Parts: sequence; structure tokens; C-alpha cells
Amino acid sequence: MSEIVVRHVIPEDAAALHRIYSQPDTQAGTLHLPHSSLQGWHTRLATPQPHSYLLAACIDDEVVGQSALKVEERPRRRHAASLGMGVDARYRQRGVGSALMREMVAMCDNWLQVSRMELTVFVDNAPAIALYQRFGFEIEGTARGFAIRDGELIDTYYMARIKP
Repeated sequence: MSEIVVRHVIPEDAAALHRIYSQPDTQAGTLHLPHSSLQGWHTRLATPQPHSYLLAACIDDEVVGQSALKVEERPRRRHAASLGMGVDARYRQRGVGSALMREMVAMCDNWLQVSRMELTVFVDNAPAIALYQRFGFEIEGTARGFAIRDGELIDTYYMARIKP
């Protein structure tokens, strides 16, 4: 497999991100809704939010994964950030998620003064849970009936990583 290159997301990535987050498997593992609009992605990428960092993982110049980090703005929570990610179904279990996590952890530890990274993950998403645990995340609790997926309420784990 070709090298995975991680870089900042650019507005021209909108179509690729729309494709990734339109995949049924990606929707099942994230909070993204079916039938999202391409225009929504164009708008989101054209108007970056403060304290948000978006990274893309590319193989042979094709965007195959994305991660987002939102650093808390409230004074007593500025040490914390929430993380989300999605990987193209064709490239799962091939190091894309690890490449994105490695870069996000490095940004938090070395550049952003973020000592607590937080996320939620569906309890049945074993590959994602294993990935997060490899990067030092621990399960802190369970949110029962956290989100609707295919008409059913699904539990999630609250996970966090405290900078060592």
C-alpha cells in the first residue's frame, strides 16, 4: 500500500468527505445522517470554526479519512478537546485511523496545550475502541441510548486520554 499522508483539510476536499460520510458503514459508526448535502460540506470547509482542526488522510492524493478536533473555549475547559473521525470503508484496518490519531495526539501534546482528549464511540464499534485504546484512551463511562441508529437507541462509551 502507498504511504499515508496526513495534511490539513482544504475546501477542495468537500466531495471526498461527502463521499466518505455518505457510506452506510461510516454513518453507522458516526453521528452523521444519511443524505447529507455536498453543499453542506462546501459550506463547512469554506467557513472554518474557531479552535477547530480538521485533518485529512490521503493515499495517492485521494482523501481516505478525516479527523476533527474541537478545543474547548470555556476558560476552565481549555485543556480539553473533543475528537471525531471517519475512514473510507475501502481503507479500514490499513493504518489510516492510526495515522490520523498519531497526528491529532501530537498536535494536542506538543502544540495546543490540550491535556485531555475526549470522544464518544458506539459500544459495538470494536475496531474503533481498540484503535483509541492503543493511543491511550480509556473508557470512562457508558451513555445509554445516546443516539439513534436505524430506528434504535444505541449506547456509546465516553472515552478520554489524559496526556501522560
